[in-house]
Amino acid sequence: MADEIALDMEDIRVVAAYAAENAAEVLEIFERSRPEDFRPRDAVEAARTFACGGKRGKALRDAAWAALRAAKEAEDAAASQVARAAMSASSAAYLHPLARSTQVRHILGAAAHAARAVELAAGDVPGGGADYLERALQRATPGLVEVLRRYPLAPSGGGRVGELMRTIDRRLRGEPS
Repeated sequence: MADEIALDMEDIRVVAAYAAENAAEVLEIFERSRPEDFRPRDAVEAARTFACGGKRGKALRDAAWAALRAAKEAEDAAASQVARAAMSASSAAYLHPLARSTQVRHILGAAAHAARAVELAAGDVPGGGADYLERALQRATPGLVEVLRRYPLAPSGGGRVGELMRTIDRRLRGEPS
């Protein structure tokens, strides 16, 4: 099929590991707001388990859905973005070998939501998440970048999270901002 991309389970595990580390860095933002709610942390742990060789199955999907519910229930916008980052981390395991820009969300969604969470936690000021964004770029392994480059550029839209995703995408590909 012409629109298929070469992708194996090890590639998907690399993506999930990257997503989990990006989401894990910001979990404390969520936990300060909702210390009794472990759903985002559980989603990150599910992604880490998968990245280390675990199964891609119901537990991973359930963790993603639970983190999304936590995002919807969070009254704090930054906490909601953290939970979305965690949901994206556990969803990264479902990257498909299709040459579609929307698949880039599986690769970079956790980093983009986490960057937005940091911005919001810093008072929603322009550049409030710049340090986080640099760390997200630095933690990208050559394997992650190689997988990303198989796909088209990140899609348009998506508000500020979409802008952050496109910034991360362009920078990892070495393209001008």
